[in-house]
Amino acid sequence: MTTTAARPVFRFAPSPNGYLHLGHAYSALLNFDLARQVDGRLLLRIEDIDVTRCRPDYEQAIYDDLAWLGIAWESPVRRQSDHLDAYVAASDRLAAMGLLYPSFESRAEIARLVAGEEARGPWPRDPDGAPLYLGTAKSLSADAVAALKRSGAPMALRLDMAAAIRHAGALAWQERGGGPDGETGEVAARPEAWGDVILARKEVPTSYHLSVVIDDALQGVTDVVRGQDLFWSTSVHRLLQALLGLPAPVYRHHALLRDETGAKLAKSLASTSLRDLRAQGVMPADIRRLAGLPLHP
Repeated sequence: MTTTAARPVFRFAPSPNGYLHLGHAYSALLNFDLARQVDGRLLLRIEDIDVTRCRPDYEQAIYDDLAWLGIAWESPVRRQSDHLDAYVAASDRLAAMGLLYPSFESRAEIARLVAGEEARGPWPRDPDGAPLYLGTAKSLSADAVAALKRSGAPMALRLDMAAAIRHAGALAWQERGGGPDGETGEVAARPEAWGDVILARKEVPTSYHLSVVIDDALQGVTDVVRGQDLFWSTSVHRLLQALLGLPAPVYRHHALLRDETGAKLAKSLASTSLRDLRAQGVMPADIRRLAGLPLHP
């Protein structure tokens, strides 16, 4: 009896919190090209859990831009906002394992506490440069936690990183692209570098870290192709995959496109959007050339 190997599954997963730019085009086209090279499938996922910044017109612009680039994807498109129950179920599992705890400090309060620590000496920061959470909420009594919940204070659910690492043990992932320092092949995960990361908030019951691993598993994603800015985030993703019993895709982190100042292209920096380039008469073939991709992969 012969069996047919499952086709590789790639995905492009933008957030509709602004218009796509050349960097997004590079990542989307690279996923599209790689999927075609191995007779794989390409999925489109809309990561719209940021309810304050995501907008329907940005989502429609994603479809328009990708279609203009000649990218085809499978339907239906998965929208994260339609699947919050799946993320809540995952966080409930982690809570039942004793790996989550609530914290109630506002961002301003955390900044003040960190500033106090830094006045006495260096305070550790995560790979993105943000200071690690101090862990002060771990010392709260059950009565104090209940009172803070009743008060309506801002609340986040954090992963007890030390406990999670003890539970999961040493982890690694397969890297077919490269990290910022050239890491490739089997890369040792270092989730401790992120401290007690937030996995959910009171107003949004999930986070990027949690939702992305749940989505990749539920959609059968085998190959994650994304920018190098997410390279070390994979450490957290591998940890969550291990804790929740989820499969680990192969990862390929690609170099980031940068502007003339050396800054990576970003929505927050108002990098020229694809829709603006299209309005200027730029053609899809020009986008491939600007992104450094072959015209006929």
